[in-house]
Amino acid sequence: MSDLLLVEDAAKVAEFVRSGLRAEGHCVTIAKTGPVGFDLAREQSFDLLILDVMLPGYSGQELCRKLRAAGNETPIMMLTAVDGVAEKVECLRGGADDYLVKPFDFDELAARIEVLVRRGHGRAEAMPATLSAGGITIDEAAKTVTCHDTEIEFTPREFQLLLTLMSAPNRVLSRTRLLNKIWGYDSDPLTNVIDVYIKRIRSKLSMDAETGAIKTVRGYGYRFVDSDAGQGGYSTH
Repeated sequence: MSDLLLVEDAAKVAEFVRSGLRAEGHCVTIAKTGPVGFDLAREQSFDLLILDVMLPGYSGQELCRKLRAAGNETPIMMLTAVDGVAEKVECLRGGADDYLVKPFDFDELAARIEVLVRRGHGRAEAMPATLSAGGITIDEAAKTVTCHDTEIEFTPREFQLLLTLMSAPNRVLSRTRLLNKIWGYDSDPLTNVIDVYIKRIRSKLSMDAETGAIKTVRGYGYRFVDSDAGQGGYSTH
């Protein structure tokens, strides 16, 4: 679970984002003005700050600059209704780590939050881990996949897709979210590349589409079913 601060004065937007992020397992605190957001960010420890650009008191851009000037290094995402290069450059130069234009796709927001929180935790330098479930073992450091003690060759994107599914056992991940996370935010949302790669992964693991661990959730996406998830399949070495 990550602790997030959302500084957003539009009540409907704030509640929509908070409800969605809570369903993703995050704890979300809401502030409605720039000054209140500044005080909360300084008084409490958060994994990520999500700032709307247009705020009462002072703007999200000013809030971002004030926090950076005060030595706050928490990752910051800016939300704005203005889709312009100048606006984006100003946010990034002011200390923001990412920028998302309203109206946004929630799966894209969730994927970007995961990246920023992971970056803030320094996971790229963390101890390598292995993830095991259903006879499948992924070694993140060695970038290997083993199925019932037999190592199977995976391409980098096949590896990342399987790792993403196994890292969220029993949770449905939409095609849009998987596409944004692995292929990037500018990918065509109408592409069937996720379905193609899932078929490849199932084939390499000799996994049946109906009875295997990777389940298709029609009209939405995929879920990796792990009956032992509650016992903690994720281990570090």
